[in-house]
Amino acid sequence: MNNKRIRRGLIAGMVMGASLLAPQLAWSEQYAANFKGTDIQEFINIVGKNLNRTIIVDPTVRGKINVRSYDLLDDEQYYQFFLNTLQVYGYAVVEMENNIIKVIKDKDAKTASIRIADDDTPGIGDEMVTRIVPVYNTDAKQLAPLLRQLNDNAGGGNVVNYNPSNVLMITGRAAVVNKLVEIIRRVDKQGDTAVEVVNLKFASAGEIVRIVDALYRSTANQAQLPGQAPKVVADERTNSVIVSGDEKSRQRVVKLIRQLDAEQASTGNTKVRYIYYANAEDLVEVLTGFAQQLGDDKGGSAQGGNKRRKEINIMAHADTNALVITADPDQMRTIESVINQLDVRRAQVLVEAIIVEVGEGDDVGFGVQWATAAGGGTQFNNLGPTIGEIGAGVWQAQGEEGTTVCTENGTCTENPDTQGDITLLAQALGKVNGMAWGVAMGDFGALIQAVSSDTKSNVLATPSITTLDNQEASFIVGDEVPILTGSQNSSNGNSNPFQTVERKEVGVKLKVIPQINEGNAVKLTIEQEVSGINGKTGVDVTFATRRLTTTVMADSGQIVVLGGLIKEEVQESVQKVPFLGDIPFIGHLFKSSSSGKKKTNLMVFIKPTIIRDGITMQGIAGRKYKYFRALQLEQQARGVNLMPNTNVPILEEWDQEAYLPEEVNEVLNRYKAGKGLDTKMRQTDPALKRISESKDADAKKAVETADTEKDVADE
Repeated sequence: MNNKRIRRGLIAGMVMGASLLAPQLAWSEQYAANFKGTDIQEFINIVGKNLNRTIIVDPTVRGKINVRSYDLLDDEQYYQFFLNTLQVYGYAVVEMENNIIKVIKDKDAKTASIRIADDDTPGIGDEMVTRIVPVYNTDAKQLAPLLRQLNDNAGGGNVVNYNPSNVLMITGRAAVVNKLVEIIRRVDKQGDTAVEVVNLKFASAGEIVRIVDALYRSTANQAQLPGQAPKVVADERTNSVIVSGDEKSRQRVVKLIRQLDAEQASTGNTKVRYIYYANAEDLVEVLTGFAQQLGDDKGGSAQGGNKRRKEINIMAHADTNALVITADPDQMRTIESVINQLDVRRAQVLVEAIIVEVGEGDDVGFGVQWATAAGGGTQFNNLGPTIGEIGAGVWQAQGEEGTTVCTENGTCTENPDTQGDITLLAQALGKVNGMAWGVAMGDFGALIQAVSSDTKSNVLATPSITTLDNQEASFIVGDEVPILTGSQNSSNGNSNPFQTVERKEVGVKLKVIPQINEGNAVKLTIEQEVSGINGKTGVDVTFATRRLTTTVMADSGQIVVLGGLIKEEVQESVQKVPFLGDIPFIGHLFKSSSSGKKKTNLMVFIKPTIIRDGITMQGIAGRKYKYFRALQLEQQARGVNLMPNTNVPILEEWDQEAYLPEEVNEVLNRYKAGKGLDTKMRQTDPALKRISESKDADAKKAVETADTEKDVADE
């Protein structure tokens, strides 16, 4: 009995000692999490009390939970257990300051003030966090849709891309967000894993790159596996090729380059090079001087060796626009490098001159002239004919009556009436402007003249011309007017009289020399002239000329004012009898007045448009073609006056497919078939890439219109 008591005492002492030796904190932080059919509000209150945290619960948080843990949990495990349980039932926790947390619905957590995590404090478990992840080698806009499929977007998750900084903003549970960050880091890797430089001995670096690039771009696998195609770049300075890509594809390309880099055969020292854009005969002069200098530079180094260098020979074949070149391989590469830089497609410039002239004129005149048979009267000539000219013409037009003359023997002769001459009267009446009214009473006569005129003009001329860069071009629309420059008659005994005539061009002239600078700026040397015939004088004809010569700098598609004239002129003429013409009202019987006002506005504008490729040229031609066809359709609808059955000639409709490039028609055919283009194809499709790089608004508009129609059909 005593032994039992002793054993019990020992056991009790051991337990007591163990309890005294164990840390008190470890016992206080362990919890047993057993909840069966517990109201979620009560569950939140128990957790808050155990963790000594203030918890604010959204009123919509309702329901019962069933959860049990067979292990004892410390504070951190207990809090994670709390977050896991709420996540299962569709709720989230938002931590606030002052040790306060809020329990809300999942979908409301993304807009709440949740913590912004980083690499040092990423968060764990079901904690709601936001991460900002920069992307370096991949487009964040393309990566965001893929990440949204792995995130709980219906709940508290969200993935947003910010294009200016190329970053991703990810919101969600810490465990999910950390997984997405790791995915981004693995995807966002440099595609070119290594770079290798291949030095060439015989071949040209530019030619090797062209061959390799054409080989890989033309294969069918390139469209399916674009990442496997290595990148090749030529360094003309060191005659080497830089290859970048994964190891296997890089090795294949390097092996191919070394096979191509072989010494030319003996017949390879002569090569025929076809020229695409430049003039072969013009290149001969440039290349001959360069080849002579190249031979002098290389000759000294070759004389020390055993190899004897051949003389460089360059000839042009005009019929095929080709060059025949004979040179050593290294010299051939250098000459071809120069040809490649000279034989390029030169840009063109469409120059449109806009000439706008608006004129307005008003003239008013009134005069009274009178005369008597005694010779007194007034004659004013600032309106038209004088009363003396009218009177002389009337008197000469009257003629004479016939007479009868009888002789002494009784023979009588009747003279017929003499017809008057109306030449002077016609000349006088030809000077009349407006209305002229004559009154004759006995020996007294009066002539009253009145005139009023209103003139308006609106002239718009748009001459245009297209020329190559740095090439002079001229344009004229007008007539050739003969001008008498000299004559020789027979008055001095000359039996061969003659006249010398020179023809002068009048109309709209445009002469321009464009020079395309860096970017879209164009330097224009312009000579613009608008001329016409004013009329004849006693000697010859007179011309009205407006000429402008200048040099301007303008951007492509920009309208620049070159010059202008704004002129307003007022003229007043009064002829009167002194003193009598100054009498109020009555003075108008003794004077003649005329007043005129002329106003002219003339402006000259210029609009250059750079044409760098065929797509842009076709676009401009298409717009001009459609404009003139629209004018013909308008005339057809209006008809021909007094000829209702006349057919108006009309241009054929512009066939877009016949004039647009193949890549544009290829894209349009896809839309017609209802296929369209997904996001990946928009980035890799070569046809769309060429369209986006071109300046043709018609091609881009055609693709955009097809894209819009496809989206509407899909909806």
